[in-house]
Amino acid sequence: MQVDLSRFSLAGKRALVTGASRGIGQAIAIGLSQAGASVAVSARHEDGLKDTVAGLAGKGAAIAMDVADAASCRHGVDAAAKALGGLDILVNNAGMEEVRPSLDVDEELWDRILDTNLKGAFFCAQAAAKVMRAGGQGGSILNMCSLTSEIGVPTAVPYGSSKSGLLGMTRALSAEWAPLGIRVNSLGPGYFRTALTDVFYQNEGWAAAMLQKIPLQRFGKLDDLVGAAIFLSSDAASYVTGIYMPVDGGYLASI
Repeated sequence: MQVDLSRFSLAGKRALVTGASRGIGQAIAIGLSQAGASVAVSARHEDGLKDTVAGLAGKGAAIAMDVADAASCRHGVDAAAKALGGLDILVNNAGMEEVRPSLDVDEELWDRILDTNLKGAFFCAQAAAKVMRAGGQGGSILNMCSLTSEIGVPTAVPYGSSKSGLLGMTRALSAEWAPLGIRVNSLGPGYFRTALTDVFYQNEGWAAAMLQKIPLQRFGKLDDLVGAAIFLSSDAASYVTGIYMPVDGGYLASI
């Protein structure tokens, strides 16, 4: 048997990446475009997407979307599909975190994190699935989970709850939407220093102790996530659905 490496290409695919103004979302959007996809990117404010759009290798579009609002999710997904002529890939990356002791968490913080990280991912996925179903070609939905989908992290209870829920949602939707040809998978980034997580790395003692727990002895770089995202979005992963893929330097395997 000869391996068809062209199945790893995203040529002709149309993708939407949420939360793509910086960090992980920006890196994945640019990576998908370099793999051949036309890519729409979204954030709450379109102006924040200029650098990402400038870095795209092919056709791109910027969409203003507040994922915490279900109507905005539907409008944003439809706008992306219109701009690209359809939709084959959705990467649910938009998310937020705020470190706070659990005894100090209030309803406002809980709702803000859960609405962004979990509710938003569901309604974006739902809107994308409707577009994919109408196109008749199926598609790929990739949810950005977290190590907190699997482990408990003190002072990150709302975030961990949202990411655990996102993993459960990934598995349920993968089973429900498989007959439509829609695959639903998730990535679990390990310790990557981004604007979202920078508060942890400012604690040098924490950073040094955490580094000792990672078998590959380094923190993640954004490029480390791009290959996994391309694979799960490509036809090379056509028999892969419902998985949680940690990209964590071996952290989960070693605890």
